[in-house]
Amino acid sequence: MANLPNVVILGDYERALRRFSSWTKVDQLCQIAIHHEPLFGEALYEAVKDADVIVLVRDRTPINEALIARLPKLKLFMFTGKRNGTLDASALISRNIPIACTPGGPSKETTTELTWALILGASKQLLTQHHLVRSGSWRDDLSVLPMLSGERLGIIGLGSIGSSVARVGKAFGMELVAWSPNMTAERAAAQDAKSVSLEELLKTSKVVSLHLVAGPNTKELIGAEALAIMRPDAVLVNTSRSALIDTRALQDALAAGRPGQAAIDVFDTEPLPSNDVLRNTPNLLTTPHLGFVAEPVFAMFSKGIVDTLEAWIDQKPIPHPFEP
Repeated sequence: MANLPNVVILGDYERALRRFSSWTKVDQLCQIAIHHEPLFGEALYEAVKDADVIVLVRDRTPINEALIARLPKLKLFMFTGKRNGTLDASALISRNIPIACTPGGPSKETTTELTWALILGASKQLLTQHHLVRSGSWRDDLSVLPMLSGERLGIIGLGSIGSSVARVGKAFGMELVAWSPNMTAERAAAQDAKSVSLEELLKTSKVVSLHLVAGPNTKELIGAEALAIMRPDAVLVNTSRSALIDTRALQDALAAGRPGQAAIDVFDTEPLPSNDVLRNTPNLLTTPHLGFVAEPVFAMFSKGIVDTLEAWIDQKPIPHPFEP
């Protein structure tokens, strides 16, 4: 057993990977350690210090240049999906350590579904209504709710997911407007949307949904000034990346009532710490980063990990090399 390669898998919070695919061969030919809890700092180093292979479930675990420099035994690195925002890939490339990924599965489709679950859950105040029924207060505090048909849906980022969200909005009878750093009137029109300025989108939309890739030009795109011009009855939804929103500014804005509600699936620190003020922020609906968490997606992740490990063990080309 001592000569078998060490494979360390990080971030399997759902304990889902072994539910899919056959791990028989890799179990026989590797020593596999799967970590289900978040690891950071020295605890993370202790977990991976003897690893020949490290596997990340999405971007739940930050792997930076300093940590990579402390891993002399590392021979292969892989992550699930096509993109990882917390990995310093250049540090691996500089050491000629191959990087593999896996197919992403229908993660865009499931993220669209979750986006609409959040939009509807917030706008229809489903948690509040549920508690009214459970508490017996139905007749005492009955709400009169708004509707989405005829309202404006502002989509920030009209890529695959944003476009899918737009199509559902159209089916609900909403007016579609869109903005992104590279938006054109033609791109918006292809989704039956109107290209508008970010200011107009924020000022006029009942629902604002974020679908941008986070980067230097979009970090904290939605800050105090942007939040202050939103409608007091607006719903801000983020199933993309937490870096797009200034979290502290969002807390203050919700307390001030503009926007009226927010619904978010992504956070600066995940899982959300027990003492995080977001847990008690008013008018905020939260989910634990479920956008990509679905059985078909994890089945694809699991198969991709197993296929890559089997190819690496057999000294064959890895099936899904990462393309920077």
